[in-house]
Amino acid sequence: MKITLPEYENAHVLVVGDVMLDRYWHGPTVRISPEAPVPIVKVEEIEERPGGAANVALNVAALGGKATLIGLVGDDEPARALVKGLQSVHVTTDFVTLSDFPTITKLRVLSRHQQMLRLDFEEAFHDVDSAPILQKMQASLAQQMSVVILSDYNKGSLADVQAMIQLAKKAGASVLVDPKGSDFEKYRGATLLTPNLSEFEAVVGHCKNEQELVERGLALIKKFDFQALLVTRSENGMTLIRAGQDAFHLPTQAQEVYDVTGAGDTVISVLASSLAAGSSFEHACTLANAAAGVVVGKIGTSTVNTIELANAVYSQQEIGFGVLSQEQLKLAVKLAQHRGEKVVMTNGCFDILHAGHVSYLNTAREQGQRLIVAVNSDQSVRNLKGEGRPVNPVDRRMAVLAGLGAVDWVIEFCEETPQRLIADILPDLLVKGGDYKPEEIAGGAEVIANGGEVRVLQFEEGCSTSEIIKTIRNER
Repeated sequence: MKITLPEYENAHVLVVGDVMLDRYWHGPTVRISPEAPVPIVKVEEIEERPGGAANVALNVAALGGKATLIGLVGDDEPARALVKGLQSVHVTTDFVTLSDFPTITKLRVLSRHQQMLRLDFEEAFHDVDSAPILQKMQASLAQQMSVVILSDYNKGSLADVQAMIQLAKKAGASVLVDPKGSDFEKYRGATLLTPNLSEFEAVVGHCKNEQELVERGLALIKKFDFQALLVTRSENGMTLIRAGQDAFHLPTQAQEVYDVTGAGDTVISVLASSLAAGSSFEHACTLANAAAGVVVGKIGTSTVNTIELANAVYSQQEIGFGVLSQEQLKLAVKLAQHRGEKVVMTNGCFDILHAGHVSYLNTAREQGQRLIVAVNSDQSVRNLKGEGRPVNPVDRRMAVLAGLGAVDWVIEFCEETPQRLIADILPDLLVKGGDYKPEEIAGGAEVIANGGEVRVLQFEEGCSTSEIIKTIRNER
């Protein structure tokens, strides 16, 4: 299955659940305490990150999606820190504030990328009236959100989870649940659950093999009226189980595992965002699996952005250089720019490649680290040059260009100008040869609006495809 990234900016996800603040104290460990046989950590850096359901919302925002977050917090400094951190990345917070409870806070002490100690500051919100959360949820669902995440850490925010599932279903939204505990009855009717293998086996018993895992998963789906289960299986990847369909097994993509904290948050957020952006279940699960492989290579609760996700997905597929599709080129450009490389783009017919073309393309490449050449289609050349042109069809023209050392990527365009293509690719520098003014160059306005630059380069004198054709005809 060919995997592409959806347009996450079109995804709007409602996240409801147990929010918390994760604090990290970092520092070196160089000696043992004389008071007790414990290491001394000299704290040099203090870090704060939204955790729990807040980390789920943060992951949605990191992909470029819109996240609305509902949960319970105290009237205290950690709650204010949460709101500030979340709103700074454009997560909409709609918290229920309870003055008699503290905001759940977890403090981790780390040294040399290893977690030494965790301290929890919390008083679970059990027996709290669920009506305010349900009211806020109903108001958000009125904005026609298509996907709801219920993030359960068993802290009390989802005490009336069945009412929440019914609210979402009535609004026509899919309900994805990151479950806690072995009571799956309370999640009855949810669209999909994302238990890890331990949580799954706590409900169904130990599974000797994949076949047994799938059979027991199907029984759970039937029993509790789910549409699907996504069982995350650590080093064995993930398995998507649905009634009436073959199980979809995904091998892990993790290269190195430093910390699994928050990996489940990343999985469900990427899954929900992808579904909200129009992906199929298989497509969304593949993206979630790739994201999990990235996040476990980080310390603490972390997010995955689109560049990291694209890199993880496409490292399993061939991109390379040469002639690419628009989709492949767009990704290749993003990855190059993420590496700090300056991407240059130019365009032309390049019908009969001559010394002037080669000199021009060498000069264009010198303006940056990567060069894209957009080539007029055969019909586009005929429209510009008349009948009898091009001499060489577009596949041959692109093959010759792709063989030049100065050229990294070649792509065809069919319109009279490459304005639409350039506006989609958005190179750092757009160049064109001839007597143009920068403001006359197709696509230049879009590149400049994106913070890029437009330059005019000179062709080598005395070189022309038309003149070459005339000479050949005269010699005949």
